[in-house]
Amino acid sequence: MTTDGGANWTNVTPPSVKPWARVFNIEAGHFDNQTAYAAVNTMRLDDMNPHFFRTHDGGKTWTEINTGLAAGAVANSIREDPRKKGLLYAATELQVWVSYDDGDHWQSIKYNMPPISVRDIQVKDDSTCLCADLVAGTHGRGFWILDNLTPFRQEAEARAARQASKAYLYRPGVAVRVRHGANEPTPWPPEVPAGENPIPGAIIDYYLPKNASGPVTLEILDASGKLVRDFSSNQPALDPHPALDPQAYNKVCQQRPTAPHCEVPLYWPARPLRVSSAAGFNRFAWDMKYDPIGVEDPNEGDDAATGAVPHATYSMPYAPWAPPGNYTVRLKVDGQTYTQPLTLRLDPRVKTPAPVLSQLATLTRSLYYDAVAAHEAYDEARALAAKLDAAGGPDAAALRARIDSIAPPGGANRVGRGGRGGGRGGAAAPSATFESTPAALINAAMAMQDADVAPTTGQLAAATRASADQVALMRRWASIKSALAALNVKRKAAGQPPISSP
Repeated sequence: MTTDGGANWTNVTPPSVKPWARVFNIEAGHFDNQTAYAAVNTMRLDDMNPHFFRTHDGGKTWTEINTGLAAGAVANSIREDPRKKGLLYAATELQVWVSYDDGDHWQSIKYNMPPISVRDIQVKDDSTCLCADLVAGTHGRGFWILDNLTPFRQEAEARAARQASKAYLYRPGVAVRVRHGANEPTPWPPEVPAGENPIPGAIIDYYLPKNASGPVTLEILDASGKLVRDFSSNQPALDPHPALDPQAYNKVCQQRPTAPHCEVPLYWPARPLRVSSAAGFNRFAWDMKYDPIGVEDPNEGDDAATGAVPHATYSMPYAPWAPPGNYTVRLKVDGQTYTQPLTLRLDPRVKTPAPVLSQLATLTRSLYYDAVAAHEAYDEARALAAKLDAAGGPDAAALRARIDSIAPPGGANRVGRGGRGGGRGGAAAPSATFESTPAALINAAMAMQDADVAPTTGQLAAATRASADQVALMRRWASIKSALAALNVKRKAAGQPPISSP
């Protein structure tokens, strides 16, 4: 050890480290200058057991820290987490390990890594997003990455919750809004060796002490507390998913050859990301988008939003990106609610000026919520039409006809991808209705979602046209509700019950 830049050295070798033992690495502590950790490989001494050491007094005394490590595999590397004191990671000749108590006890984090000599490990920490991954380099010339060490850094708090038999929502790391386009237009076939990307989106981890007795919900709220996205463990898939049950999905494709994914090999789709209600550690990812409007088929993705990767092609909802900012994650399980803050940041490669990004976010958000309002108005109008049918009479029939003119019957309960009038890009419908206008609004918003740049003149015109249609329709809808109030006055005078508005 030297404390003067190398002018003088002191031998601080632990007494138990004999000649021919090999010090594979020394990790200087990140939190004080008297702490260090060492991985000592004793293979040349015919000792195949791991030997890791710790000092907190500059090497005057060392403690061997091997409790919990499997015998028969020599030590190769040890690292301290740069943000959590006492959180250690270690590599041996067979696998990787973690210690939450400064090396007093170790447990395996092998997961799906095969038995292989892990020669070195590194905590890849990013100060811009307060997130980190654990990177392992193997003697087989391969790299393995354990994505997102955020839960490891909160394990002390999570253990206290587990001891109290409580659920625990980990605080998510900062999420970076990156478009996960992948190798378009020609994807790699599955037999070509390639690395894997982490799952896309903001990673949300939570722990359940037991299987939930009811649905588990995850909600994303913006800085004002407004709901942006919600997920539930009881949201069923409309079809068997090809990545989970290829045989069942093949049957669907035989019956409906044009169903999503049926025209491509079944090895493309990734396993779906769904909220779990099972006991134990659970991981989910918010795709950083708003809720799709209407019924969204979870097996159908926005094929323009991502490229194809074998076994890792994710479905993306036809909905705008949530803007960068501060959000709240809310977990609800068995009558209890847990919250954690979440920061969403823009892709750091984007150099578009802030005023332009603000304009893009404001316009997109306005179009989206106008589409939500128009879609809800359609559903309300059809519900009122049904009540008018049940009431009968010429006045009710006349009002029903007015409703049909702005909310035609038989419309699908979904918006987007060309549904409900207008194609992608925001083309105006020939005759605006509450069936076509939500699609025109969402299509106008989606036309601006492929890049973080200023909207084009054509995109702005489509947005203006769709917004004007929505305003006009809302006025006609308000007029119909006023007519309903007048009809109810007549019905009351005639001794008939009023027709309630949805």
